[in-house]
Amino acid sequence: MNAQDQILPDARPELHRGTQSILALDLGTTTGWAVRGFDGLITSGTASFRPGRYDGGGMRYLRFTNWLTELDRLSGPIAAIWFEEVRAHRGVDASHVYGGLLGVLTSWAELRGIPYAGTPVGTIKRHATGRGNANKQAMIDAVRARGFSPADDNEADAIAILLWAIETQGGLA
Repeated sequence: MNAQDQILPDARPELHRGTQSILALDLGTTTGWAVRGFDGLITSGTASFRPGRYDGGGMRYLRFTNWLTELDRLSGPIAAIWFEEVRAHRGVDASHVYGGLLGVLTSWAELRGIPYAGTPVGTIKRHATGRGNANKQAMIDAVRARGFSPADDNEADAIAILLWAIETQGGLA
């Protein structure tokens, strides 16, 4: 974990009694993440999977796999995974990174028998802000209004995904 990570109790503890860990992800080179642990605490942050100067093409995906395993060990076992389902990307590179991370995530979850599901971007934005086309700042502001302190829009999106999953889906994928 790094300085951007935070641990905050959810204001609605009745949602968490006797629950399992849930992971929410905003996949990208800078991946936003939020975990509701079995103890009800929500932890969030960002993780960078930017390749190093001398890294091969697959190193970001190996680092992502190792990061998921470590997150599962520290906060898990993870019982369900929710991620932002992106259907349109601004560029080809972003699309390739998203697809690669999604492939790793789904195979990692399948190997462990962890259910996972994607949620459309508009659904998350509408739940957080009331508008399905909210901009990045509106998402950050909406999550801050719920008592969180996201470092950037990636972390804010992950927190919003987690809150949506808990409040509308019971957390289970």
